[in-house]
Parts: sequence; structure tokens; C-alpha cells
Amino acid sequence: METKLTLRLSKKIIDMAKDYAHNHNISLSKMIESYLESITKKSVIETEISPLVESLSGILKLDESIDFQKDYTNFLTEKYK
Repeated sequence: METKLTLRLSKKIIDMAKDYAHNHNISLSKMIESYLESITKKSVIETEISPLVESLSGILKLDESIDFQKDYTNFLTEKYK
């Protein structure tokens, strides 16, 4: 269902928004609708894990004696000398 909305904005902003919408081949209404939708959307988007990725989870056993944080730090230190 679409509903009409009246906004009061400065003429300069309206003109700039109309130019932007025209240059991007979109209506001003659609542009504003898209913006309002993007800022009101729920920020938590759950990513579905595919069965293949899930089946590979935990397949590698890591050596517990290796300090990966230290190794990565050493790598970055050497890289940015």
C-alpha cells in the first residue's frame, strides 16, 4: 500500500535531490523510499550456512602447541619493516 507524504525541505536541497535522481534515472520518491528503507532495516542479517560449509566445519585439527597470534604478529612485523 502506498501512502502520500508531504515533506518541508529547503528549495536548494529539493533541487539538488531532483538533479541527483534525474542523473541516476530514479524518481525522487523511490530514492527517498530506498533511503528510509535502508536506515530502518534490521541491522542483524543472519547468514545461512550451506550444508557443504557445515560439513567441512571442524574437519581440520590444529596443532595446539602453535601460537597463531604470535606467528601472525611476527608475520606483520616482517611485512611492514
